[in-house]
Amino acid sequence: MKILFKNIKELIQVREESIDFVSGKEMSVLPTIKNAYLLVNDGLIEDYGSMDSCPTFKVDQEVDATGKMILPSWCDSHTHIVYAGNREGEFVDRINGLTYEEIANNGGGILNSAKKLQETSEDDLYEQSKKRLEEVIKLGTGAVEIKSGYGLTHDAELKMLRVIKKLKENYTIPIKATFLGAHAVPANYKSNKQDYLDLLINNVIPQVAQENLAQYIDVFCETGYFSVDDTRQILKAGKKYGLIPKIHVNQFTSIDGVQLGVEYNALSVDHLEVMNPEDIEILKNTRTMPVALPSCSYFISIPYTPARQMIDEGLPIALATDFNPGSTPSGNMNFVVATACIKMKMTPEEAINAATINGAYAMGLENKVGSITKGKLANLILTKPINSYGFIPYSFGNHQVEKVYLKGEEF
Repeated sequence: MKILFKNIKELIQVREESIDFVSGKEMSVLPTIKNAYLLVNDGLIEDYGSMDSCPTFKVDQEVDATGKMILPSWCDSHTHIVYAGNREGEFVDRINGLTYEEIANNGGGILNSAKKLQETSEDDLYEQSKKRLEEVIKLGTGAVEIKSGYGLTHDAELKMLRVIKKLKENYTIPIKATFLGAHAVPANYKSNKQDYLDLLINNVIPQVAQENLAQYIDVFCETGYFSVDDTRQILKAGKKYGLIPKIHVNQFTSIDGVQLGVEYNALSVDHLEVMNPEDIEILKNTRTMPVALPSCSYFISIPYTPARQMIDEGLPIALATDFNPGSTPSGNMNFVVATACIKMKMTPEEAINAATINGAYAMGLENKVGSITKGKLANLILTKPINSYGFIPYSFGNHQVEKVYLKGEEF
């Protein structure tokens, strides 16, 4: 099926050559074509250019985009969409003065979600999760990574990953699965964390690999959760089975987890709210993508990733939602882009690059999505009529998404 989008006010993130990601000063460069056309054929981007030079195409459908813009859909490389129930009670606890860490120490937090998930059937978990997935697609997300980590038992972690696999089979959006069994230490292993690590290493990881349930492996490397040595054990075991490393790191403290991520060629290091000069220096000239999660900082009132400093020192940045029931109960990438501009002093160009091409790289999808490039999937956002793409972050409470297309089909 051929679809022609014509009279596009501005076609955004146009890359003639497929690139992996942009860093430093290049993050401020956002190539566009004004008064453009875009041709989609069988779900792929086939051609584009200025309306002045638009050839005559025989197509199945024409979309008149007068006054509207088109950009590649958001690439959300860090979510926990598969979870059970919610934690709105903890939201009130924080308003009443408890910190995220205090709630976790009182049996809330990740352990609270794990208990709910363990008691939820796989079918029910799928039904809850697919609603969230559909919500984020309608908000403009066209590629997503989903992590496990709210099971914290052998069976519950596998249940989560099987739900992710089912979502992958039933929806056309590209989905990457990440095994995050080392998200928190279960209560029954609190006095012997090594036994839990051994369970993950000797039992769960081999089965995840055998059933091909994940592409990535992740660890919450943080004070009070998993140490650098713990993280090393998990990443080493994952790499043995072909799982590519990622790390939750530097959310509350800097404990050399970034250095470990670089050592293990992690595809991404995520959170990074607390960064020291050594953490920034070690990331320079690497292939490891720093991922910032500004809506998490917003929701639980912790510092924001120092993106301005990191970009000014030549690093790339990707943006993601961290959609989860405890610290970020929202998968709205439009809000993430806006918050990055408002609170992290990223320019609209930098934020859009971070939420498209760099986000795609952080999922290993840079050759499929993240830019308007011939041969890539036609996963697109058609905006409402707007004056400029800067209006997208400016209008932070009202998203500017009119329609979303996955493989050229309106969702």
